[in-house]
Amino acid sequence: MITDFISPHALRGQVAFITGGGSGINLAIGRALALLGANVGICGRTAERLDAGRKLIEAAGATVFTAVADVRDEIAVQDAVSACGEALGPIGFAVCGAAGNFVAPAEAISPKGFRTVVEIDLLGAFHAAHACFEQLRQTRGSLLFVSGGQSYVPFAYQAHVGAAKAGIDNLMANLALEWGRYGIRANSIVPGPIEGTEGMNRMGGADAAAIWKAMTPLGRMGKLEDVANVAAFLATPLASYISGARIAVDGGQNLTGSHVFNRAIGEALDASKGEAR
Repeated sequence: MITDFISPHALRGQVAFITGGGSGINLAIGRALALLGANVGICGRTAERLDAGRKLIEAAGATVFTAVADVRDEIAVQDAVSACGEALGPIGFAVCGAAGNFVAPAEAISPKGFRTVVEIDLLGAFHAAHACFEQLRQTRGSLLFVSGGQSYVPFAYQAHVGAAKAGIDNLMANLALEWGRYGIRANSIVPGPIEGTEGMNRMGGADAAAIWKAMTPLGRMGKLEDVANVAAFLATPLASYISGARIAVDGGQNLTGSHVFNRAIGEALDASKGEAR
């Protein structure tokens, strides 16, 4: 638990805002921040997920604000950010975490499918960061982008995601450079294979667990708290001089490349085509 390593009061009085905050890694980040004393705003496209997420974060001791918003809609995001600030106070830590993914060969990705992932991941991250700017300038707060290993290691069947995540990391670096003069930090976190997440389900699910373990020097799948704890650390004063960093939380998986995954997923896709015939 994060409070075993950092004071449970480290973020007392702080406000966090998280896109895609109703499930998975982003929800786990919200809970970790709550355990350190922060109040948390979460937004997402599904009210049911947000309601479930609210209960989990409230159980960790936070006051929680929720807003249904699609990050592709800049007005909806701006409204959610403004309402969060009014409800909880100025935002000091913003997590741009909403994401989309599917597995497909590049030649089979439609322009619409490619655009959808880029709009959710990259454009959505910009919308959230842009909407939070004024509040972050007031608090001299920080931004956290949830990136992916596809940003710097090519993965087959992930051309759309790789392009989006590479854009996110470049956006992060630009904002760290430009907004540093306002006291705003910006960093990216790069989760590896994290068990029990929607992202992993889309990348092969339980059937691919052995493949991911074989690709990871630590020999295991990551847990939600592995990522959430690093995100929470970046929100605290302990990380006050860290900006422009891309931090992998992947057990060293990026060091081994993607060839094992590429072959296994390619074989699975070929087999599914054969079944379809």
